[in-house]
Amino acid sequence: MNTYYQLSTGDVIKQFNTSFTGLSDETVAALQKKYGANVLTQTKQKSRLAILLGQFTDIMILILIGAAVISFIAGEHIDACVILAIIIANAWMGYSQEYNAEKSILLLQQMDPRYALVIRNNNPVKLVAAELVPGDIMLLNAGDIVPADGRLIAVHSLLTAEASLTGESNAVEKHTNTIAHQNLVPGDQLNMVFKGTLVSAGSAKAVVTAIGMDTELGKIAGMLSPATQQTPLQKRLAVFSKQLSVVVIIICLLVFALGLWRGEPAFQMFLTALSLAVAALPEALPAVITIALAQGARRMAKQKALIRKLPAVETLGSVTYICTDKTGTLTQNSMQVENLYAAPGLEDLLLHAMLLNNEISFAAGGLLGDPTEKALVDYAMQHGILREAARNQFPGVARLPFDSERMKMSTLHKHGNRWILFVKGAPVKMLESLDEKSKPQIPEWQTKNRQWAADGLRVLILGYRIFDQPPAVVTNEIETDLELLGMVAMIDPPRPEIIDAISQCKTAGIRTVMITGDQPLTAAAIAARMGITGATYDGIKTGADLTDLAPEEFAGIVKSTLVYARVSPKQKLHIVQQLQKQGEFVAMTGDGVNDAPSLKQADIGIAMGITGTDVSKESADMILLDDNFATIVNAVREGRRIYDNIRKFILYVLACNLGEILTIFMAPLFGFSIPMLPIHLLWINLVTDGFPGLALVGEPAEKNIMQKPPRPPGENLFAGGLAVNILFTGVIITIATLSVQWWAVRQGYDVKAQQTMVFTTLCFVQLGNALSVRSFQFGVFSRSLFANQFMWVTIVLTVALQLLIVFVPGLQTVFKTTAVAGNALCVVGLATLVSVMCTEGFKRLKFRP
Repeated sequence: MNTYYQLSTGDVIKQFNTSFTGLSDETVAALQKKYGANVLTQTKQKSRLAILLGQFTDIMILILIGAAVISFIAGEHIDACVILAIIIANAWMGYSQEYNAEKSILLLQQMDPRYALVIRNNNPVKLVAAELVPGDIMLLNAGDIVPADGRLIAVHSLLTAEASLTGESNAVEKHTNTIAHQNLVPGDQLNMVFKGTLVSAGSAKAVVTAIGMDTELGKIAGMLSPATQQTPLQKRLAVFSKQLSVVVIIICLLVFALGLWRGEPAFQMFLTALSLAVAALPEALPAVITIALAQGARRMAKQKALIRKLPAVETLGSVTYICTDKTGTLTQNSMQVENLYAAPGLEDLLLHAMLLNNEISFAAGGLLGDPTEKALVDYAMQHGILREAARNQFPGVARLPFDSERMKMSTLHKHGNRWILFVKGAPVKMLESLDEKSKPQIPEWQTKNRQWAADGLRVLILGYRIFDQPPAVVTNEIETDLELLGMVAMIDPPRPEIIDAISQCKTAGIRTVMITGDQPLTAAAIAARMGITGATYDGIKTGADLTDLAPEEFAGIVKSTLVYARVSPKQKLHIVQQLQKQGEFVAMTGDGVNDAPSLKQADIGIAMGITGTDVSKESADMILLDDNFATIVNAVREGRRIYDNIRKFILYVLACNLGEILTIFMAPLFGFSIPMLPIHLLWINLVTDGFPGLALVGEPAEKNIMQKPPRPPGENLFAGGLAVNILFTGVIITIATLSVQWWAVRQGYDVKAQQTMVFTTLCFVQLGNALSVRSFQFGVFSRSLFANQFMWVTIVLTVALQLLIVFVPGLQTVFKTTAVAGNALCVVGLATLVSVMCTEGFKRLKFRP
């Protein structure tokens, strides 16, 4: 870290071989050749073609392409077209998301100021900011964007707005004094200015100390290129796809070999094996996942969470850590008077002083001005002091604005035949300015100040002085011999819903970590109030504490720390990276340019919609439209719901597919004819997999969803006994269909009738299974049976279509079915009912108390 803030103005000028008259043209030319242009270099981005082709490397997409080819070979062109449409839609969506994600660094380019005013050859020169070199003398004025990092050598009431870089919302007063402290973060380097920040007031001269990628803004741009994080779902699906592809190939080869061994026609067995491969592959899975994520994104948008990248919807359900900013996210971003102590008998005068001693403007939309002064005025007005009456009783005469050296503000008012000076300021300065009458009270007020400050409150003391004649000159010389008027303590209060939201996080096994630009004492007090830490927590870490730590020390600190204060953008990024190394899934909130690297690195980056910069929003996966932490908790609930519903679909479709495979595989072993034809498999695969699968996507959340811990990082899709459920349900489906075929053989039905009955049984049993998998743990009748109305619509529609295929002559020809008697349908219905009862009984046995 450069330490130019530790050098005097003379030493900085000497180190850069410059002077107050600026650089010469010859020197500038040499420096430009040495250091290059003052621009943020753009990282090499993928071409659009490379991004597009990358969408077709996923194993599931390759399997689906194979399934499309198989469908064409089997003559099912419509099915193949549907599969190809799914592939193209997913590829386009992935391409759009990745291409847009690459644009975040381009917004940093837009923050580059185009022009700069410098001194060269003892003359002010306006030039393109890219031409600046280290050693240039910058001239800064109110409204300018700082074109490069610089050490201040002359200032006049300079205030800079650095929120986009440091995360602090208040303008920072700058000076030229040397600062001796070590390892200061940019926000504490008060004699420096930084590229991309705004001069909000005053003017200054500064020596350019860094340009381009060497600036603090450039370092952030350099950190904006970590590898794109795979979401938990993407990781689990990659493993699932590989496993499934191997299993499908083995099963198809076995079925084909078994058919040849039994003497079946080779071509018919080939078509059956191909159809079985299509049936075994859940080609609706990508579409179902996309629809699940899209529906979740719509529901989140209604709850003020805007999703920029669909996979982020599910990622929220896997989060184990939420690293959050404080101001505006956990708090209301507005100061509020919490404690007030008035000198005996002076309560009314204190309230008048709070209303009158300020620089607040009264507008139609409310109060405008400093948040601290707004809090004082609000409190006074809420306690009966009227603005016009107060001004009439104490008409203003003069004003001394606040400055950082005096740490006071004074207003002089006429009051009857006398004049009164109201003064407010920092306790240490105010207590130094008391008259002899008030000095004995100093120990009592100091004790109260320490108590309130320890609670994270901002404390001000107000005093007054009476004049029989108006002061000849209103200067800071009259801010002496004050009498104590009162003491006020303020805080940016927590949002009302935050404590409950953090409590829900704890119940759900999610650790909340606060990372703020505030001072450690304030940060610790706020964290304790919100329940992030206990009242006696002493593990808060500052940016200085994290500097120069060995990797193993840093790893230990990150694992145990719940509150960070005054940390740099690079340290934020390292905190996220270290948590990820330890196997955690991290959500990170932020609003400034300084947050962009950590937002992009996090498993789920969450930007503020109200206070967030464009760079932070483009780097994020999700935007909070209300800047509210509680919205994140609601989004976590939605993410868990979506993942649960995706797993329900996987349980449903794989159990059904397993039932189909086992039925075809086992029937010949019992001496039965081939139970189904390829057209039957493809129909079941298209209809019963697709419609109920879409219905499962909209299933309401389980009632205990936020009482479960986050999913372990290494957990696969089949954890929690899902594989056993699939196996058991698949076997039940197989037994049901083979039992119906056995009954049909005993009743003397021909092969076509047997196949029709097996075909219909598989369809109905799978629909019954869809009702059962609506909950992993709870029975069909233990939750609202009709909560998911779309499920019932799909069941009725699918049953109607199946009956049309069985009984309509034209469709019988296409689907190779035949009409069956009423008793046969009763047997099919009985098999469906028994299979559902078996799966429900297994669920009850598995989750018995």
